[in-house]
Amino acid sequence: MKRTELEVSDQLGRGLLSTMRSLLVLGQLMTESTGERQIIELAITAVPSLACCRVVAHELAGSLDLRGSATGYGLEGGLVAVDGAAWGWGYPLGNPRGRFGVLVVAADEEPSWEEQFLLRALAQQTGAALANCRLHAQELAAAEQLSEVNERLRASLGALERSIEIHDRLTAVAVSGEGRGGIARAVHELTGLSVAIEDRYGNLEAWAGPERPDTYPKESTRRREALLRRAGESDRPIREQGSLIALAHPQGDILGVISLIDPSGLAGDHDIMALEHGATILAMELARIRSLAEGELRVRRDLVDELLNGTEEESALARAGALGYDLQRPHRVVLVESGRLGVGVDRLFQAVRIAARDEGAGSLLVARGLQIVLLADRPVEWESLRQAVMRCLGGAQVRVAVGEDCSTVAGFPQSFGQARIVLQLMKSAEWMDQAVRFDDLGIYRLLAGKGDLPEVDRFIQRWIGSLIDYDEKRNAELVRTLMLYLCNGGNYQATAEALFVHRNTLKYRLQRIRQISGLDLSDPEISFNLQLATRAWQTTIALRGLHP
Repeated sequence: MKRTELEVSDQLGRGLLSTMRSLLVLGQLMTESTGERQIIELAITAVPSLACCRVVAHELAGSLDLRGSATGYGLEGGLVAVDGAAWGWGYPLGNPRGRFGVLVVAADEEPSWEEQFLLRALAQQTGAALANCRLHAQELAAAEQLSEVNERLRASLGALERSIEIHDRLTAVAVSGEGRGGIARAVHELTGLSVAIEDRYGNLEAWAGPERPDTYPKESTRRREALLRRAGESDRPIREQGSLIALAHPQGDILGVISLIDPSGLAGDHDIMALEHGATILAMELARIRSLAEGELRVRRDLVDELLNGTEEESALARAGALGYDLQRPHRVVLVESGRLGVGVDRLFQAVRIAARDEGAGSLLVARGLQIVLLADRPVEWESLRQAVMRCLGGAQVRVAVGEDCSTVAGFPQSFGQARIVLQLMKSAEWMDQAVRFDDLGIYRLLAGKGDLPEVDRFIQRWIGSLIDYDEKRNAELVRTLMLYLCNGGNYQATAEALFVHRNTLKYRLQRIRQISGLDLSDPEISFNLQLATRAWQTTIALRGLHP
């Protein structure tokens, strides 16, 4: 009998050992499981094979209330009242470090000690697997977060490296003095997009990249100003007709524009960054150029002022040589003036500079009051020069007065004075806007060159003095009427149109002229002297206008 009990005991031990091995395998499966639900399902499936029990409830959150059990509960769990079952037990799913839920089993009778041992072992293995699963999930989450941080860090480092590359490339251009062309090439190399650099008015100054237009498009002044205003109000480059546009405006003064040609909208953040850096370097370059130009302009202005007022030849030649200018060639002093309101002297200066360059008239010019003084170092077609200035101004009225050749430094004041006389005559004689040389003045040149003005005045008084007095007392225009009548060869229609009066009014005025002067206008000798007197009168007005 004892032997049989030993055999039974031994058999039970071997069965328990086999079951424990199965639990170990199950625990390994649970540990390798990818989710908590899968672990719980393995535990639920294993319960009937370990004891004559069934799973009636499970809760991963561990919210089932076991405190009402008869024996209480701890790590081993406790009794649970289960409807329709003689015995129920809640096994905590956890370990000493934490609790992850509860597994409730029920049976028609209380399981054996071995079965309860196996159930507790299953619960402990399940808890350990759940703990491992959650730890693994936390590690994965941490790894993902670390990966995201690393990715953001790599992106930030990449952006920083790209920013440094852009900054270094454009700084190198600025330091090397490659100018606007170098800036355009650098931005093109950094972005792969064509780059255009324009001045404030839309004239192309540099291009880098393919597909440069044969004829560069230029907007109207109104549209250009609207574009510059809109770009100036934005903190970032703006998009306009397939291009990204940034301003070069140091201290708010717009000096130029740099554009990325991007009709397909491919430009990214780094391209915009390159454009913005390019605009900054361009602003520095244009400010430097303007500063040099202003300095050179001051030197040029001082030199021209001295030449026009009279200066020592050796000093003037030395200063001109420092500017790279040859004063020993023949020159003419040219005065340019616009009769149109709203044409500022700066705009007129730029128009004359461009026209003189295009016509080959010279490069030494300054602004004096509302007039531009040009020292022309070669003969040109002066009317062609005037037309070129008008085109630059959009058709504004322009007068050009040209003094005689001067071959020495000492001759500049005389040529300047002659140009001033021409300009004054154009105004006082009401000549149409044109280009006039002092050489071509004819009788006016003779009168202007005569130093004895009192003698000229006596001649004027002899022939038209009574008409001058009448005009001054009556605020009339008899002298002007006579002048235009004689200039038009006695043509009534042409004279009336020039005076903007009716033919009858003209006839009345001519009759008054005959009555007051007592002269016969049809007499050729009298007509010649009257024409000479009116021109002398115009000349004296011009000369006195120079020295009021």
